[in-house]
Amino acid sequence: VQLQASGGGLVQSGGSLRLSCAASGSSFISINDMYWHRQAPGTQRELVATITSGGSTKYADSVKGRFTISRDNAKNTVYLQMNSLKPEDTAVYYCAADYVENSPTGTVAVGREWGQGTLVTVSS
Repeated sequence: VQLQASGGGLVQSGGSLRLSCAASGSSFISINDMYWHRQAPGTQRELVATITSGGSTKYADSVKGRFTISRDNAKNTVYLQMNSLKPEDTAVYYCAADYVENSPTGTVAVGREWGQGTLVTVSS
């Protein structure tokens, strides 16, 4: 499984951005939970939002009411709509996905894959 994230950029405080992350690969059977994390300079990576395959969502307190995670299961893509952005939202945003795939030994394997990160910069 490979994840390709896009949509980062520079935006003014109060603005909006939409991040996308598409999963691809020939061996995976299903994509289960999908996530957005972020990491600001000098800080640890933090979980921003989670969405299950059924569409249930969870958010970090710092983004509740401003960010919305969604997914298109047909496209194996997860989105993060970010509104009312603040300078403290500046970070590299990483998507991740839990997957089930066929292993070379003929069994089923589970794992978590990460995207490459996309930079979001919010100016004051």
